[in-house]
Amino acid sequence: MSESDNMLLFRKYDTSGIEIRDPGLKTSISLRRQILPYTFGRSALKRYNKADVNIVERLCNKIMHFGKRYAKNTGRMAGKKTRAINTVKTAFEIISLKTGKNPIEVLVRAIENSAPNEDTTRIVYGGTTYHLSVDVAPIRRVDLALRFIADGIKEKAYANPKPIEEWMAEHLILASRNDPASPSVKKKNELERIALASR
Repeated sequence: MSESDNMLLFRKYDTSGIEIRDPGLKTSISLRRQILPYTFGRSALKRYNKADVNIVERLCNKIMHFGKRYAKNTGRMAGKKTRAINTVKTAFEIISLKTGKNPIEVLVRAIENSAPNEDTTRIVYGGTTYHLSVDVAPIRRVDLALRFIADGIKEKAYANPKPIEEWMAEHLILASRNDPASPSVKKKNELERIALASR
């Protein structure tokens, strides 16, 4: 058995052949090979080090903050990382069955399609506040894309009998196709539209 066979994510999915098409995100999406997406927060205190954390682990971390619908960072799933990993693992199996593609590639396409290029910032000048359009840094683009994806999944799955794994699989497939029905793609388009109006 070769080394590449040993380093498949969840012992199933190969990350070596996945190409990041968006040139701006090549340095911010990490596809480093590991079996379990769990680094025990080794990069937490180092600046910009999250760019080296596997993208699947970053998705698990975003999913972990659950809680009430309008208080997303409090309550039920905060800190339950093993549960978040199992949720993502099951969602990946559903994606693999539905599309026949590598689910990590589907996730990368979903992030590329959900990452905004422009945002607005507030500028206070002489007592007057106005919004100005700015370009978004690559690491922040990935952060925002993961946040939009996680929030879209949580909003749909909250107080709903359908399991969160199925919502996650559906959402990632829609976002990977750049479908406007996907909540994260919709949020990205809305953000860019507001930024365009603030130029």
